[in-house]
Amino acid sequence: MRYNVLACDYDETLAKGGEVAEETIKALERLSRAGFKLLLVTGRQLDDLLSVFPHPALFDLIVAENGGLLYDPRQRTCDALAAPPPAELADRLREQGVHPLGVGQVLIATREPHDVQVLAAIRELGLELQVIYNKGAVMVLPPGVNKASGMTAVLDRLSLSRHGVVAVGDGENDHAFLAAAECGAAVANALPALKDACDLSLDEPDGHGVGQLAGRLLAGDLDAMEIPRHHVLLGHADGEEVRLPTYGMGLLVAGPSGSGKSTVTTALLERLVGDGYQCVIVDPEGDYAEHPGVTVLGDPDRVPGMEEVLHVLEQPDHSVVVNLIGQQLRDRPAYFAELLPRLTGLRAKLGHPHWLVLDEAHHLMPAEVRDVPLRHPGDLGALLMITVHPDALSPDALRLVTSTIAVGKEPRNTLAAFATARGRDVPSLPASPEGEQAGDIALWHDADGHARRLVLAPARAERTRHRRKYAAGTMAKDKSFYFTGPEDRLRLRARNLHTFVELADGVDDDTWLHHLRRCDCSAWIRESLGDAELAEEVAAVESEADGLEPRESRRRVADLISERYTLPAEPTAFDPDHQDR
Repeated sequence: MRYNVLACDYDETLAKGGEVAEETIKALERLSRAGFKLLLVTGRQLDDLLSVFPHPALFDLIVAENGGLLYDPRQRTCDALAAPPPAELADRLREQGVHPLGVGQVLIATREPHDVQVLAAIRELGLELQVIYNKGAVMVLPPGVNKASGMTAVLDRLSLSRHGVVAVGDGENDHAFLAAAECGAAVANALPALKDACDLSLDEPDGHGVGQLAGRLLAGDLDAMEIPRHHVLLGHADGEEVRLPTYGMGLLVAGPSGSGKSTVTTALLERLVGDGYQCVIVDPEGDYAEHPGVTVLGDPDRVPGMEEVLHVLEQPDHSVVVNLIGQQLRDRPAYFAELLPRLTGLRAKLGHPHWLVLDEAHHLMPAEVRDVPLRHPGDLGALLMITVHPDALSPDALRLVTSTIAVGKEPRNTLAAFATARGRDVPSLPASPEGEQAGDIALWHDADGHARRLVLAPARAERTRHRRKYAAGTMAKDKSFYFTGPEDRLRLRARNLHTFVELADGVDDDTWLHHLRRCDCSAWIRESLGDAELAEEVAAVESEADGLEPRESRRRVADLISERYTLPAEPTAFDPDHQDR
């Protein structure tokens, strides 16, 4: 389910002539019984609304005074969302005979043509206030207060996200909250400008249109509706933007190690999190421990608990990295199998998270896993899986893929591996043009027989990749460093930088100098870690191998590593505070 909230304007949207038809009430009751949250967002003052509308408890919360007031009809509590109106302004308007004149807890209201007097009084008194119009009504409010700000306050109180909201209205003052919702709808009697700006124009007027909208929500008809203004930017092709839907997508990012999968993922995550989509990143290797804008749970010594993850995710503005670097590879599929239904349950309850991102997806859903308890990516909003080996993924996970991004020098091979694993024909891909950029990727939508090349739109802030993984995680065998010594007597595997420093401290001087003279250390850092800057610094120490004491060269290499990577706080023989030094 994509939506879980319906937010309605009152006059000439829910009501006609101030009254709400019984059939409209019944349509909203059905929606409420189905688990939808109902919000009323009106420009009316609260007392005025309650005098004409006898069913306020039908709504979970009510925003009155055009975003200035929050009313709980069940608890009968009322909270002002901004400062009260300046008394001197109301007094000035009364003295000038402005009528009608309504003074609420936050709002001052009248009608045209008295807006001329209102604007003059605001200017003469030197007040910082805004004037909002709606079909002849004139509303004076503090800056930044409108129906969108009021709806945001309601959503915050209910721990809901605007990306689960359908909002419906008819007039000028509805523009803001329709734009703030995931889907903005206009009843048939709405102003033409509002219809032009909204995502969905209804066939019926006022309450009949709201009833039509409620029926479509119950049927799930709106879930698959494309809303291009929410699509996330991926890159550019032929001078045009290429964007991806933010709901219902099963996206696979695949390619060889070091080919740019993390670059693609980081760019997408930056834009999704920046637009308020809640993302859950399951991170088996510690690659996202320093990703901006997210809360990291877990570390090399602790696997995050399920309740801990769910507690943080209850707040829609908190995206989460579930760091599994401290968990054995063999235990990760079981952990994920337990986490997945908990996430779908949370989304069914609150309408978020919006994206589930699975790095090293073949660690979480390997080919041996026969059943993945997810019917459709939409059950989690959208799904993004990253892997080196598409053919190593569970067939049940592969069926969730709707689009594939291939990165690296041979995207055809990556697409072919995925297509073969799915039992599909390999898509055609145009030849790489001359001057192909490093950011070039290939995109294949499942329904198409061909893929297209495009240039990735990079993230604004480049992330330091794999820092925690390289510091304390478990690197693959072909990426690890091996201390062998001059006669290949040893085979001591350094699975990460921490064990590299520890083993360098423990091996004999001949073994250490053997690798230093051959420049093995800088080559490993450059090729396996992809850290050219650190490699150059270590190479400078290697160039002095015969002019330094082994202890000194060990210390200098260890210091260079610790300056760039966070290593566990354990002393080595060349630490200044080491007890045995």
